[in-house]
Amino acid sequence: MAIRSEPDIQVTEAEIDAVVALFYGRAREDALLGPIFRGAVPDTEWTHHIAKIGAFWRKVLRRQPGYDGNPMRAHVALGVLERRHFERWLALFEAAARECCRPEAAAVFIERARLIGASLVHGLEFFRDRDRAAAG
Repeated sequence: MAIRSEPDIQVTEAEIDAVVALFYGRAREDALLGPIFRGAVPDTEWTHHIAKIGAFWRKVLRRQPGYDGNPMRAHVALGVLERRHFERWLALFEAAARECCRPEAAAVFIERARLIGASLVHGLEFFRDRDRAAAG
């Protein structure tokens, strides 16, 4: 499926909210991802984090304003993420999208998640290699 240049309005706000809630609830309890999430986002900040992630997906999928973060910076700052974490993230995310969305909306959500995941993996590897070379 090709990326659309217009907002993907077939993904509703309700579907975004449902996917974000289901995925992040599962990820927080996941054996691989849970410790990272719990370490990065304290319980007292979880509701705020979920709202921020919802705003991120609204911007990605519906071109709505409201998110002004830097996902690459946030993920690099964790200092522990590897390709296997993103593979698990995608598996859980795809399952949540398929459970919460109509098939055409799930396909768009999954396509974007795969592109974002690949971008983050490549960016993390770039920064890691750069830092190793500088320390080397």
